[in-house]
Amino acid sequence: MSRHTLSVLVEDVPGVLTRVASLFARRAFNIQSLTVGPTEMSGVSRMTVVVDVQGDALEQVTKQLNKLINVIKIVELTSDTSVQRDHILVKVRADAVTRLQVTQAADLFRAHVVDVSQDSVILEATGNPEKIAALLDVLEPFGIREIVQSGTLAVGRGSKSMSDRALRSAS
Repeated sequence: MSRHTLSVLVEDVPGVLTRVASLFARRAFNIQSLTVGPTEMSGVSRMTVVVDVQGDALEQVTKQLNKLINVIKIVELTSDTSVQRDHILVKVRADAVTRLQVTQAADLFRAHVVDVSQDSVILEATGNPEKIAALLDVLEPFGIREIVQSGTLAVGRGSKSMSDRALRSAS
């Protein structure tokens, strides 16, 4: 299995998220990450779906996604042709003795302290999945109390945009 990031432009209508997620479920693919939000175009949303699948199975799912009436465009984004970032909030055990060490570790990863209490610190970090994993490895010895992580956000590199191509193909 290998990690694939799909950027999917869809019409912003009720039920489209359910139909896309159901398609993956019917194929028995586990979605590792799913983010959805509005785009620069009114009435159009972008889904970023990260899955672990083999190449042939990914091609089948992509073909099935293209058949859904509300799907406008699908692009696979590779790590070398796109910028991909995850966002995380992590609550770490940190008393008066270890707080400085936790904040120094956060500084190494350009994480920000967003809340401090007597026995914990909440950090916010953004980065590629490897950076987030490395941060969590460093924080683990202090005691991670809670993690909240967004799905992957991804956009293609360069001046071309996915919506430009979608508008041309829709004309």
